[in-house]
Amino acid sequence: MELAVYNIEGKDTGKKVTLNDEVFGLEEPNNHAIYLDVKQYLANQRQGTHKSKERSEVAGSTKKLGRQKGGGGARRGDINSPLLVGGGRVFGPRPRNYSFKLNKKVKALARKSALTYKAQKNEIVVVEDFNFEAPKTKNFVNFTKNLEIAGQKVLVVLETQKKNVYLSARNVEGANIVTASELNTYKILDNKKMVVTESSVAVLNQF
Repeated sequence: MELAVYNIEGKDTGKKVTLNDEVFGLEEPNNHAIYLDVKQYLANQRQGTHKSKERSEVAGSTKKLGRQKGGGGARRGDINSPLLVGGGRVFGPRPRNYSFKLNKKVKALARKSALTYKAQKNEIVVVEDFNFEAPKTKNFVNFTKNLEIAGQKVLVVLETQKKNVYLSARNVEGANIVTASELNTYKILDNKKMVVTESSVAVLNQF
């Protein structure tokens, strides 16, 4: 597949780049691999620090509230019982690690499948390598307007980290800046348009 290369003014430069069919043109994208990779990414974002107190951890007297027999009701222990207001919680959440293992080949298949879907929907725009002279939000806003993607959720894939581009897009709603090496399945799918620099295409073709 070939795509035209645009400059930051949104004009066609006349150049074209070739997308690797083994990455952007899978005959059968694997939806289950995408599901697993996105699930792992979101699971890894969880802190897992949730915690509630059980009856042994609640502050309160351990004195038995009533005698064992003869009260006419159920046996009752201390005031920390989960059955009483202010008592502990039964089987409450405990700190845990939500991350899980996923094979590299599955993750690679998921990325390729996601990129294939983006290519099929014509949601990939290739631009010349660029940088801003100074970090200004206005520069990035004009950049999106020139490419006719303003107001959409946009992912810009750069070949290397560029501080001025990142700072210019930081305050723009829906804009996300990543390097090609950082790209993952979740970020590929979590946008409406994916803007890829010319040098980044070579990296993505190796996925």
